[in-house]
Amino acid sequence: MSYHQPPEWSPHALVWIGFPSATNLWLDDLDGAQAEVAAFARAVHAGGRGETVRLVCANKAAEDAAHALAGDFARIELAPFFDIWLRDTGPIMVRDGNEIIGLDYRGNGWGGKYPSPLDDELARILLTHCATPRRPRDWILEGGAIDIDGNGLLITTEQCLLNPNRNPGLSRKEIEERLCADLGVERVIWLRQGLVNDHTDGHIDNLARFVAPGIVTIPVASWPNDPNTEIYADARRVAQASGLDVVDIVSPGRVEVDGEIVPASYMNFYIGNAAVVVPMYNVSDNRDLQALEMIATLFPDRQTIGLPANHILTGGGSFHCISQQVPL
Repeated sequence: MSYHQPPEWSPHALVWIGFPSATNLWLDDLDGAQAEVAAFARAVHAGGRGETVRLVCANKAAEDAAHALAGDFARIELAPFFDIWLRDTGPIMVRDGNEIIGLDYRGNGWGGKYPSPLDDELARILLTHCATPRRPRDWILEGGAIDIDGNGLLITTEQCLLNPNRNPGLSRKEIEERLCADLGVERVIWLRQGLVNDHTDGHIDNLARFVAPGIVTIPVASWPNDPNTEIYADARRVAQASGLDVVDIVSPGRVEVDGEIVPASYMNFYIGNAAVVVPMYNVSDNRDLQALEMIATLFPDRQTIGLPANHILTGGGSFHCISQQVPL
């Protein structure tokens, strides 16, 4: 057994995307979130130049809405779930030699905040649908908590993976050993803290993303009242001290929903076969456009597309959080 997780920019066979399904969770944002997810899926598909898209719906009403919005460019899959955050509740896909397999980690509802027995079964159901071998894991890991560069490095946060609400019986060393064995990495780089009010307890995919081997992009505060100014600066210091090259990307600044700071981040982009899709938040000072232009320079072989994500953000995440790719 020699597992290896390919980096996100490697070729994908398909991508699962969670489709908003629960009216009691999304309330007035349901229609808007469904439209934003459908637009994201269409951009990833890229008229057939991208990857196969599978929109995952939790119930028949959502399945009907997905068919109406997506037409025939996406396959619709019915798989009951708590909510759309498939990056965390779906399988983590790796290579075992020439075979693609799915690692099915335990979940506990992001540290006990949103536990759901439906999510416990989701990875198994998705892997069965695509006839892919499943390998269960006996510890808690969410896909949004990690990012890898395909060349032996993994980046994460202490706030999440060392949180006593995840794996209280495992030491830092034991977690590192498991990450290395499961994902084929050689070194784990620990940033300290994720974004303010991130209910995932600091997932890395809102804070720092690998864009090439040894190169990570991290936001910089773009406005005096940015709630994450010190968090970004600390992440940059730790990343550079760990030997990473850091590329600065403007942050969206302070974004609120109903008066509460939310973890809006351009880092929650998705790297597809043909397109990199970046969440946009309609903030002032052209920050959306600035971020889009900066990210586009990092992926000259792909089209970089900015799409609205404010309705999805009301649920706490964005495009990367709702997707999980299957490598070729």
